[in-house]
Amino acid sequence: MKTSQTKTTPSTQSKMPQLRNLYLFSYNLSQCFGWALSLFRILSIVFSTNSVNGAFSAVGDLICLLQCIAFLEVIHGAIGIVPSRVVLPLMQWGGRTHFLLAVVRKIPEVQELPSVFITFVAWSLSEVIRYSHYALNCIGTPPNWITFIRYNAFIVLYPIGVFPGEMWLMYQALPFIKKQNLYADSLPFSYYTFVTVLLFCYPFLWMKLYLHLFKQRRSKLGKQQKKKSN
Repeated sequence: MKTSQTKTTPSTQSKMPQLRNLYLFSYNLSQCFGWALSLFRILSIVFSTNSVNGAFSAVGDLICLLQCIAFLEVIHGAIGIVPSRVVLPLMQWGGRTHFLLAVVRKIPEVQELPSVFITFVAWSLSEVIRYSHYALNCIGTPPNWITFIRYNAFIVLYPIGVFPGEMWLMYQALPFIKKQNLYADSLPFSYYTFVTVLLFCYPFLWMKLYLHLFKQRRSKLGKQQKKKSN
């Protein structure tokens, strides 16, 4: 008696990488367009008002949406459709999401501070570069100049986004957190104390991510140099 078995045909196996690349290309391209739109709106507000105080009102909702969707990148690493770890992407996603949803979105008094403008511009520039590189990588080999920008722009953009951006704004938010006794009804600990401790830990957590990017930079640009020499 013959038993029926489900076999994976060669055509099915060849379609899986194609579907994965199509999905990743669509995801990265969508994120690239979203962050490019954010950057365009921010710059439009600056040029039309001669002020940097309207960044959150212009793109706050859009950036919150893009950042929430970015949790998919943690899932991508967890299920293995991209060759990345889970911990570092989760750290970056968690830090940004906390900054956006728990601090900036909840405290209107800090929403139009220059720190928000600095953070959003640094994020938007870095993400347009990163996602465009990822999208092109899904359909072939990105041009050398895009790879060069991808693994060099972060050297300047990441510190700008973190220190005069995220950290300075959270420090400015502390008096409002204390005054409003923010999240006192929903957390078993003082959120004011939590943010204070977080500010002390932030540089060390950020440095771990920053050094990881330098490791990637050496690997990617080193391969690029080897190809040129060959």
